[in-house]
Amino acid sequence: MTVISLAAGMKIGVLASRSGLPVKTLRYYEDLGLLPAIGRSEGGYRLFSDESLRRLEFIRRLKTLGLSLEEIQGCLAVHDAGELPCGDIEIQLGRQIERIDGQIKELRQLRKELQDLLAGWQSDPAKDDAVICPNLHV
Repeated sequence: MTVISLAAGMKIGVLASRSGLPVKTLRYYEDLGLLPAIGRSEGGYRLFSDESLRRLEFIRRLKTLGLSLEEIQGCLAVHDAGELPCGDIEIQLGRQIERIDGQIKELRQLRKELQDLLAGWQSDPAKDDAVICPNLHV
């Protein structure tokens, strides 16, 4: 890794402060290849550029949209290769909608099951030592 003057980059603590993310998260992102350091200071500290802040905002935005770090990594790899990742992001967002639709379906099924269970609920069922709660039918 290249040794860079502190004036050319910011230490990870400064990046953490400016981004609002913990140092531990930034190190994790660096380990995953999501956030490359531009080099190290003479003292061996990781240094990051202002571009790192834009990259972290990009990561944060895609995470809020439900994309995994692996999916985000793929989009960043396209960007790092000099291409716009918009097509890849569109595909990932479409997949996210499909996942959400599946979750909504599962939640509706669970809601129906809970409603059916509560519709037949007995407030004071007969005690049976072989059953923990007779209302659950297990």
